Amino acid sequence: MSKKLIGRFDKIDFPEFNLFEIEAKTDTGAFTSSIHSHKIEEFTVDDQNFIKFTLLDPTHIHYNEKVYQTKNYSKKLVKSSNGLSEERFVIKTTVVLFNEIYPIELTLSERSDMKYPILLGRKFLNNKFIVDPSIKNSSFKSKKSS
Repeated sequence: MSKKLIGRFDKIDFPEFNLFEIEAKTDTGAFTSSIHSHKIEEFTVDDQNFIKFTLLDPTHIHYNEKVYQTKNYSKKLVKSSNGLSEERFVIKTTVVLFNEIYPIELTLSERSDMKYPILLGRKFLNNKFIVDPSIKNSSFKSKKSS
C-alpha cells in the first residue's frame, strides 16, 4: 500500500458518529490520536462496564449534543502536551481520509483550549501517510474533487 501525502491540517469524517468534515491536526510528536470529548462518565450495568461521552465542544459548528455509549473501551496512561501523565479512555472507531476507511484508536480528551478538536498521532499516521507541513486539507480536497 502506497503512503498518501497528508498536510499539517485536514478535514476528516467519523461516519460512526455522524461527524463529517471535522478539523484535524496531524502531530508526529504525539503518539496517540485524540478527540475532544466532555461529560465522560464510566458506569456499570449488570456487571458490565460502559462509558458515555459527548464529542466536540458545544460551541463547535458540528456539535450534535449526542451522548455516545460503549462497552468497547480501554484505559491508557498518556503524557499530555504539558508533560503530565493522565489516564484517558480509549475507543476504537473508523475515520475516512482520501475516501478510504481506516481503523483508529482515539483517546477521549478535553481539548477545548486547543484550536483543533482532533489530533492525529503517529501511531495512526505510521505506514499510511507522509506528513508535509506545507500543505493542508489534501484529503478534504480529494473528497471534493471526486
